[in-house]
This record gives sequence, structure tokens and C-alpha cells, in this order.
Amino acid sequence: MSSASAADGPAAAPAAPAPAAAPARSAAYTPLHGVERAFGTLVLSLATFMTVLDTSIANVSLPAIAGDLGVSPNQGTWVITSFAVANAIAVPLTGWLTQRFGQVRLFTASVVLFVMASWLCGMSPNIETLIAFRVIQGAVAGPLIPLSQTLLLSSYPPAMAGMALAFWGITVLVAPVVGPLLGGWITDNIAWPWIFYINVPVGLVAAAFTWSIFRSRESPRRKVPVDRVGLVLLVLWIGAFQIMIDKGKELDWFGSPQIVALAIVAAVGFLYFLAWELTEAHPIVDLRLFAGRNFSAGTVAVSVGYGLFFGTVVLLPLWLQQWMGYTATWAGVAMAPVGLLAIMLSPWVGKNVARIDPRKLATVAFLGFALVMWMRSNFNTQAPLWVILVPTVMQGAAVAFFFIPLQSIVFSGLKPEELANASGMSNFVRISAGAFGTSIFTTLWDSRASLHHARLVEQLNSGNEAAMQALARMVSGGLSPEQAHAALDRIVTQQAYTMAVTDLFYLSALMFLGLVALIWLAQPRSGGAGADAGGAH
Repeated sequence: MSSASAADGPAAAPAAPAPAAAPARSAAYTPLHGVERAFGTLVLSLATFMTVLDTSIANVSLPAIAGDLGVSPNQGTWVITSFAVANAIAVPLTGWLTQRFGQVRLFTASVVLFVMASWLCGMSPNIETLIAFRVIQGAVAGPLIPLSQTLLLSSYPPAMAGMALAFWGITVLVAPVVGPLLGGWITDNIAWPWIFYINVPVGLVAAAFTWSIFRSRESPRRKVPVDRVGLVLLVLWIGAFQIMIDKGKELDWFGSPQIVALAIVAAVGFLYFLAWELTEAHPIVDLRLFAGRNFSAGTVAVSVGYGLFFGTVVLLPLWLQQWMGYTATWAGVAMAPVGLLAIMLSPWVGKNVARIDPRKLATVAFLGFALVMWMRSNFNTQAPLWVILVPTVMQGAAVAFFFIPLQSIVFSGLKPEELANASGMSNFVRISAGAFGTSIFTTLWDSRASLHHARLVEQLNSGNEAAMQALARMVSGGLSPEQAHAALDRIVTQQAYTMAVTDLFYLSALMFLGLVALIWLAQPRSGGAGADAGGAH
């Protein structure tokens, strides 16, 4: 679900956080060669794989985690959103941390801390503790994807940079395929804490070999000022907004003084954040980048698209497990194929993004997502597995055309010295949108389900012949009148939640169509650092 995260789903995503644009290539060291370069690519990809895996592996396990810890599935989604929000906040700090500690030290330390946080997540005795450790896990993961790309680019000659990141991208896209399957199997056959424990051996191996290969290629260190006020305001308004949308339904939205207070804090904090960042000499996020037409259109398109995508890929396994009778394993099977076409098509897109107008490629992505969401909007309670799988497979093609062209548009025309800030800013907005999308979609799902349930119940009266016959059949089958009414209510509730989820899929289809118009407001230019950065993905 930093970067590119978010890719960031159960399927989370392709869940995969999209590859973040790499900062400018370091010229301090010559490229690696032979086995050392191949092994360096492998361990960097392994660390990134571990990070991306954690954005998708928990999605199919949410019902089990929620049930085991005694909370509702909606409260369980905090396991995902807490990670994503902390991750988004940490991404803009990557540049400052890199200058302060060095890219190799920071990367290695982040991996080790990620391992420790993963272990603590698995040990969590309650939902509050788990969320706290997921916040830590998301925060320490912030630098991993941007720095893995930086180190990777420094390992290859410029002519091979695009191919290097294509291989890296394939590794990232494997995580969304493995995540749901692995998470579902572990949850059903072992226990959900092991979805976090598996990071321990992977992370320790990645940290050890990264340090062994790259420690002699450390970047220069220097003390630079950090925008403390901007960081506090960032945490304040994002945290208040996230809590507001997560707790809104539970607390009756603006009928609750707590929600009103959170809304005020979020709004005022955001306004102060804008004013401060636009006047600060060393802002934590450079909002001035939005003055660029390509950066603005590309960042908004990739962020809204990712929020829609990630929200739906969290919602789908919840619906399958709660209302369609799927186990975690089978929910993973239904979600996993999303990465297949993405893996096959991404190298072609990466190779041709510099030759074909990226707006055309992005249009293919948005039309593909719209088609997938429209197909899902026709799901019903009788849908067999193959009907669920067809749009999931097709979605992989849309993912392949999504991240790479949009990254190319975002970075088109930027100067080399602007790439690092642009990478942090675009990924911060995108990952935040993924977290917000998850909370908004689960909230809307419950709201629409309540509306549909009320409308369906209105029709179940003594004048409804079909309903009376259904009750009579259940009573004649041995159920008491109370049991028959309970069974009928379960059927009505299943239908209500199914109608609600298809409503959201239909809304997503319309919004993806709207993004087609938005992306054509950009005017990407060929050549230049920005184009190269974009094409590298």
C-alpha cells in the first residue's frame, strides 16, 4: 500500500505500492558488475517485496484478526490504514534522513526496525497494541522503497536503468499475488500473527546482505534543517482526518462532539499546514511543485486512482468472507490473479513509455479499471468463483498501464534536483489517498447497506407473498417462527451488503472514467530528467 506503494492490494493492491520515482542518480560510485550487481538487485528487491507484501497480506486476514481481538471488521481496517498513514507521513522525511544518516545506513536500519516492528505486531494481545505497532512499522518502512530505487540506480549504468527498474518492478508486482494467497493460507492453517512473523527471516537476510554489498557506497552525510513545525502540522491534520473518517459511523458522525472536534482540527491544521509549507525555506513537502501542470494532473490522477483501487481491493475480500462464505484462503485465491497480467505487461509498458504518449497509456489504465469496476457492479450473491476471478485477472492489465505512465507524467519536465522532492510529494499524496480510500469505502459500504436493508425490510410485510411463502417453507422445514425470521433477516442483510458493494463498484467505474479527462490536462514533454525518471518505472 511509501510508495508505491500501495501499490498498496489484497489484493491489496496491486496492491502494490507503485514504484516511487527514484531520486536523482548518484554519480559518486561506478556501477556494480556481474554477480555482485545481480545479488545486490536481489536483496534490494527482497526488502521492497517484504514492505509491499505487508500492504496486502493483512487484507484477507482482517476478519480473523478482528474476531480474535474482539472488534468489528470495520475497526479491524485500522490495521491497514494505520500502516498506510504512518508510511505516508514518513515518506517526505526520507530526503532529510538520507542526508543526515546516509542512504545505506538508513536503508539497513529501516529494514532492521521493520523486522522488529513486525515481530511486535505478531505479539500484540489487543487491537490497540497491534495498531500502535503497525504505526511504527509503517513509519520505519517509509524510506525503503525510495532508497531501494536509489541504490539500485547507482548499481547500473545509465543505459540499463530502465531495465533495472523493470526487473525491480516485477518483483514488487509479485508481492500482491503472493500476499493474499500467503495471508489466507497462514490465517486458515496456522494463525494470523505469522503474517507478521514471516518478515523476520526475510528482513534479516535482506539487511545483512544489503550492508555487505553497499556499505562501501555510502552517500555523503551532512546536517540539514528539518521542518519541525511542518511535520507536526502534517501529523496533526492527517491523523485527525483519518480518525474522523474511521470513527464517524461509530460515533454518529457530526452528531458527535468528538467528530466535530476532529473535523475542526483537521481543517484548521490543513490550512495552517498549507500556509506554513508555502512560506518555509525548507518545507517537509514542497507544495510549490503543484504549480507545474504535469505534476498536478499526474499526482491527482495517480492518487485518486490509487485511492479508488485500494479502497475496492480492501472491500472485496471483506464482502467475500463476511457475506459469500469464503475462507481467508479462498478470498486470497479470488484476489491473487490481479498481479499476473501486471507482471507480464509491465516490462513492455516500461520499455515503450518514452515512445508512446503516456497519456494514451494512462487512458488504457483508467478505461480498464472502469470496465473492471463495472463488471464487479454486476456481482450478486450467486456469483461463482470464476465470475469473481475474471475482472480480477483483467485488473492486472490496468495496473501495468497505471503506475508507469502516470509516474512519467508526474516527473515530466522536472529538473534533476527536483526529482527527490517530487518523488516524496507524489508518493505522500498517493499513499494518503490509499489510506483515506480504505476508510471512506468501508464507511460508505456500511451506510449504503443500512439504506438497502431498510428498503428491503419495508417490502417484507404480510402483503408480500414471496416473503410469506419463504417463511412458511422454513417453518415447515423444522425451524421455529423466530428462527425463520432470523434466517430471513440474514438473507436480507446479505443482499443489502451485496447491493451496497456493487453500488461502490459502479461509483468507482464512473470516477475512473472521469480521470481520463483529467489526465489529458497534462502536457508531458519528452526528454529531460523528469522523463527519464518516469520512464525508469
